Amino acid sequence: MIARTVIRHALRVVALALALVVVLSGLLAGAHRLQFTGAPASWAKSTGNDALWLGHAWVDGRRTEKDVEELAARLKSTGIKDVYVHTGPFAQDGSVQPRYPVASEFVTWFHRHAPGVRVQAWLGQKVDGYLDLDDARVRDRILTSVGQIVGLGFDGLHYNFEPIGDDDEEFLDLLARTRGVLGEGRKLSTSTPQIEPYPLMRPIARVLSRHDKYWSQGYFQRVAALVDQVAVMTYDSFMPADWLYGGHVVRQAKLALDLVPEDRLLLIGAPAYHDHGVAFLDESESVAIAAEAAKLAVTDHGRRANFGLALYVDFAATEQDWAEYDRYWMH
Repeated sequence: MIARTVIRHALRVVALALALVVVLSGLLAGAHRLQFTGAPASWAKSTGNDALWLGHAWVDGRRTEKDVEELAARLKSTGIKDVYVHTGPFAQDGSVQPRYPVASEFVTWFHRHAPGVRVQAWLGQKVDGYLDLDDARVRDRILTSVGQIVGLGFDGLHYNFEPIGDDDEEFLDLLARTRGVLGEGRKLSTSTPQIEPYPLMRPIARVLSRHDKYWSQGYFQRVAALVDQVAVMTYDSFMPADWLYGGHVVRQAKLALDLVPEDRLLLIGAPAYHDHGVAFLDESESVAIAAEAAKLAVTDHGRRANFGLALYVDFAATEQDWAEYDRYWMH
């Protein structure tokens, strides 16, 4: 009798939890549907401050100056002002293995063929048990590595560490000290996780994913204050429909527009790749939807010059991705 009572109680708890999940999911879907409605302003489009992530092939010898010339020709009709070329990753001790033999030549070629575009070194690593940013010696080696790499002629540095937890003070320390290594004239940028869209979603997501999928608004704002450019990785949202993804991006962009200082560049990450690992994400997430959502967000916020799209990533982008960028963002 006692066992049956316990089982019935457990079933009620499970049923209540499931009902709560259904209700909350419905509310979230409704909120996203409302976000992804309306018409963007005619001025809501590229301001010429967009960015593009580039793969490692550009600095390891697989690409030639001819390839750079062809890429530069494509970029002339876009609003891309910065490219982040993968020059890392960091080793476990914070050093970077010399797998970028033509990095200096690449920068020279790029400046020659696309003189209005900045070239930033993209460095990063997984920090969930591999690279320990809590170790001061590791951070010191990272800074040494940064100095060596940007000395090759790069116009700046782009960090991509995943996953960085909310309120990670060591990451803030690294950002602050990196500024001193870069010196005057070079840009410091970073990609970031998504911002907690609504209250309590961060702790729930943390339980499910075992790391911080979202940053709190306060921590995101602290990071933004230390860099010149912030690129919010709005993809891998696990939204099963394009209108849900659109609403998600609108929400992310609106929050970021309020949190990133006007003199910093805010970039909304757009998924120009098609291997999410989950079939429905390849259907729901696209450059077109990210662009439409960014336009709706900035329309609601008001004109902002330091705002753009960041396309991820060159080696996976298709002609359709480039066409969507041109149609939905440039025009």
